[in-house]
Parts: sequence; C-alpha cells; structure tokens
Amino acid sequence: MSKINRPPVSVSRVMYLSRNQGGIAKDASESPKTVVVVGTITDDNRVLEVPKLSVAALRFTNTARARIEAAGGECLTLDQLAMRAPTGSNTILLRGPKNAREAVRHFGFGPHKHKKPFVRSKGPKFQKARGRRKSRAFHV
Repeated sequence: MSKINRPPVSVSRVMYLSRNQGGIAKDASESPKTVVVVGTITDDNRVLEVPKLSVAALRFTNTARARIEAAGGECLTLDQLAMRAPTGSNTILLRGPKNAREAVRHFGFGPHKHKKPFVRSKGPKFQKARGRRKSRAFHV
C-alpha cells in the first residue's frame, strides 16, 4: 500500500474522535470500542492525560505505545484485531488527512514563467502573417 494511503494519526485525534463515537467507556460495565487505523499512531505531547483506549494499527511510535499502555489501554496489530473481531463489529475506523503531505502543496496549476504565449490552434489556417507564405491548400 502506498504511503499516501497510510497517513499518520495522533493520539489526540484518536481520543477526540473516539470520544464522540463511544470509543471511550463511560463506566466499567460497557466495553469500549476498538479504534482501527490503517497507518501509524503517533504521540502528541500536548495531551497530558490519555484515557484507556483499545487501538489497532499498522504501526505505533514508541512513545505512543508507551502512553497508551501506561493508561491501561492496549495496542493491537491488525492480525490480532482480525482474530478478536472478524466481522469488524464494535470498531471505529479512522483515517488521517491524506492531503497534509508537503508534496501536495506543489500540485496543480503553478506560476508558468517559461511558457509560450497562448495560441488558439495550430496549422496553416491559424498562422500569423509574419512574411510566411500561406500553404497552397488554401489558395483558390
């Protein structure tokens, strides 16, 4: 899978989105949902406290894994998730921003300084009269 389809997701983003979707358990009786990310989970040092989370991802940074496990959560691989929930029930699928790469800033229409001036079309019918002979096809 290409890297553009595996954007990283921070721990703070996982917390924010899973809180709205019921991923964080409110009390001990209900089980929290498992957050699934096809990509890397990164740490966010702006967050002071990480709640108990169950996260499945392709990769974890060392600090993100340590913070999730220190809070009593668990870090799963996608293989472990497939064994636990083969149908994908009780999971939340998240994706990071695909257009956050630095390369995306250079795509699209740019400042064309070295382009030729606009020509409506090519061919003898549209040639400018700069002393060139017209082709014989257009003489009657």
